Amino acid sequence: MDRNTLSPNQAMEMLRAGNNRYASSSPLRPHQDLERRTRTASDGQRPHATVLTCSDSRVPVEIICDSGIGDIFVIRVAGNVIGCHQLGSIEYAVGSLRTPVLVIMGHTRCGLVKAVVEKGLLEGNLREISERVLPSVHKAREHSPPLEGPDLVDLAARHNVWHTIEQTLRASASIREKAREGVLKLIGAFYHIETGIIEWMGRHDKEWDFVGDASE
Repeated sequence: MDRNTLSPNQAMEMLRAGNNRYASSSPLRPHQDLERRTRTASDGQRPHATVLTCSDSRVPVEIICDSGIGDIFVIRVAGNVIGCHQLGSIEYAVGSLRTPVLVIMGHTRCGLVKAVVEKGLLEGNLREISERVLPSVHKAREHSPPLEGPDLVDLAARHNVWHTIEQTLRASASIREKAREGVLKLIGAFYHIETGIIEWMGRHDKEWDFVGDASE
């Protein structure tokens, strides 16, 4: 099947099935051979999903989704935050490559989130990234004041997934329009580095507040 014709639900099922195989130690390792490399070099890429996630070396998207060359369009940045470069990359993937799913994925024990929890705004070029994570840290502390340590970090990382989805919808008219048309599904996810399991968090509960206002 041409992956550009997949529905959002079909694409999500491929991601779920791949992660289930990986987490259960039964990966197929598809599309990693010479034939696949040659075909994608000559015929181009047709990824079935776009994933924005953290740069953390413990979160290799293609591996944990048991996929291969040309299967997933991956954008990685510390803290899985959204800025103009990440947004432009997403708009290319969902616009030109027509990926039917956009997954925003955080993970347990995120080092960048931990640094913001402990220090607040960071120095140097990390300042802009930490500014994007800080609202989620504040929300985690506000909602669950007794939490400390790794539990607080993980809760803040979860809030950061929703915050990134919200900022993506707020900043991109083209993504809102595709979500409104039903050709793109935005999904929050949370990867557990200890178990290899991706927790599929679903859609933002206020997505329609943004999608309903889609405009050029």
